[in-house]
Amino acid sequence: MKLGNSFSGALRTFTYFMASGSHYMLEGVKYLELYGEEPSAIEQAYAIFANVIELDENGQVVNAQHAQKRAADYLRSYCDPAFTVEPPYQDWELELHEPPSLQDKI
Repeated sequence: MKLGNSFSGALRTFTYFMASGSHYMLEGVKYLELYGEEPSAIEQAYAIFANVIELDENGQVVNAQHAQKRAADYLRSYCDPAFTVEPPYQDWELELHEPPSLQDKI
C-alpha cells in the first residue's frame, strides 16, 4: 500500500515551508540555523508532524494545519524557551519511531 497524493502534498508543503524559512507559523523565529547545527530539533519537529497527521478512510489528510501547528510550536519553543506549547505534548506526539531497515524488502 502506498501513501496517497493527499499525504504526499501535505508533507511536501510542510517541507518546503520548513526548508525555505518561510513557514507562516514560525514568523520571527530563526529556525533555519537549526538545519546542520541542531538536526535533532528538526528531526523532532518532523516526528511530531508525522505522529499527529491523520488520514480518513480514503487516505485524505484531515488535519494538515493541526499537524503543522504542533510541529511548528515545538520549534518555536525550542528557539524561544519563554514560549509555552498549549496544550502540552502528549508522549505519543513526541515518539521517535525506529527507522526502516537499510535494505528494501523488494
